Amino acid sequence: MALDTWLIYLAAAIGLSLSPGPNGLLALTHGALHGWRRALATIVGGALGFVMVIGVSLFGLGALVQASPAGLVAMKWIGGAYLAWLGWQVWRAPPVGEGLAPASEGAASAWAMARQGFLSAITNPKGLLFFVAFLPQFVDPARGLALQFAAMAATFALVEIVTELMLAAGAHRLRPWLARVGARFNQACGAIFILLGVGLPLRG
Repeated sequence: MALDTWLIYLAAAIGLSLSPGPNGLLALTHGALHGWRRALATIVGGALGFVMVIGVSLFGLGALVQASPAGLVAMKWIGGAYLAWLGWQVWRAPPVGEGLAPASEGAASAWAMARQGFLSAITNPKGLLFFVAFLPQFVDPARGLALQFAAMAATFALVEIVTELMLAAGAHRLRPWLARVGARFNQACGAIFILLGVGLPLRG
């Protein structure tokens, strides 16, 4: 993956990790319930789930490119349209902190919390749809798919871990802030997705 492409992917991955989603909300909730150290199990489980989803999406795209190189171009435009639509949905979504359960003590094991994070990542159909739409924008058919998968998966997993760890660590402070500015936060994230959907397919 070329450096300029990776930098755009990194910025997009950060935007995705900051946007409303089940794994971010789970990290926020577990941080409030159990503290950030125990919530780390949830976060790592979710990151492993995302690596699996990225692998399924990317190698499926690899099969498509081998069967029909023009299919990748079509997927970029279809994916761009989906990203723009998803951005509109995020724009209109209720605030992230709305309905978040109050903090309480729990006795969930690290394994159970990791399993929850993993299952939250792999069972969300919107996640798979997102990556099928998102990854074609960065795939270079002339380069090895395995190395591109390693770069994309490692980058996204690291970004997701850092972002969710910050959510979990600041859970008690973030909840009032999200309740206050959550709608504007969603609008900002939605605008990012819309810009990605419109701009990325035009990169060629």
